Amino acid sequence: MRTVPKGNYTYIDGNTVRKLEAAPDYRRERVTREEKEREARRRQNKYAAKRNQQKALLMDKGYVMFLTMAVLVIGIISVLYIRIQADLTERMHNISRLESQVSDVLIENEATRKRIATSVDLNHVKDVAVNQLGMVYASPDQIMYYEVSDDDYMNQYSDIPSK
Repeated sequence: MRTVPKGNYTYIDGNTVRKLEAAPDYRRERVTREEKEREARRRQNKYAAKRNQQKALLMDKGYVMFLTMAVLVIGIISVLYIRIQADLTERMHNISRLESQVSDVLIENEATRKRIATSVDLNHVKDVAVNQLGMVYASPDQIMYYEVSDDDYMNQYSDIPSK
């Protein structure tokens, strides 16, 4: 058997049975190549996810300090807020207690005023003033009348003349 080149083609000369060469299956190669690429991408994504998890688990000193400071600030603000709320509640109770005391004093004053008003006998006062103290009613020539303007008050700039 011998191979003879003829132009762009070659042919085999001889009488032996040749083995058939199957045409390459490009579809199978493409599918295999795509599967390999998918597998490589999946491994790469898995590796990236694992690397991100490791990064997430690792905290450097700066990040830990930041978190510590944030927790401290939030804690201090919370304590101050609770104190302010407690102080406000205490003040509200104090205000209501004082309002209650004022109300009690006003009621007591009104009761005392009514008791005094009912206990004073004006006829007795007149009798004591006239009989014991020698007071007399004013005569018509002792009474002086003044014109009062719409202001409902009068300023006295000098003594009232005594005639």
